[in-house]
Amino acid sequence: MTAVKICGLNDPAGFDAAVGAGAEYIGLNFFPPSPRAVTPAQAAVLSARHLGGPQRVGLFVDPTDGEIEAVLAVLKLDLLQLYVTAERAAEIRARFGVPVWRAVGVTAPADLPAHAGGVDGLLIEPKAPPGATRPGGNAIGLDWSLLHGWRAPCDWALAGGLTPDNVAAAIRATGAPCVDVSSGVERARGVKDPALIAAFIAAARQ
Repeated sequence: MTAVKICGLNDPAGFDAAVGAGAEYIGLNFFPPSPRAVTPAQAAVLSARHLGGPQRVGLFVDPTDGEIEAVLAVLKLDLLQLYVTAERAAEIRARFGVPVWRAVGVTAPADLPAHAGGVDGLLIEPKAPPGATRPGGNAIGLDWSLLHGWRAPCDWALAGGLTPDNVAAAIRATGAPCVDVSSGVERARGVKDPALIAAFIAAARQ
């Protein structure tokens, strides 16, 4: 069964919907320019709504050690999703002892990693367009055919433009073991829709 990650959760309604619908991963965004960003304190309050359940994933963009420490001081994270170089990702993995997924932007088959590079998983998504203020979460779809023949070196998740309407086709086309969605389950920019979250997870389960 394909796992589902609902990313950028920042309010109780969305958080409860993701937990209730059976998401395997909940993404908490710690990148301030994002409309989905939360502070460490806000994330801790959200996470405390449900003990156990989905794994908590912290999203960071070029973080300092101090920024990661500030989150881990108030909230247990099961995974770190990092927008950093491969070398920095491995360094953070060794420094904090928390499993790491590294985000990789793809526009051609040559962009797909052949090696894990010391991390536990990869998030495969389209490269951000020129002028974008965020490296991900831009509602841009990936050309799934780019993944044909790719041998993933570790666990991986597919992201980029996924919605309840296309996620089943994306899984069939790529064989992704995990799918990651943020803007595709929002009713407004940065505002999750509980009904769309439930619909996305149901479609992925097909």
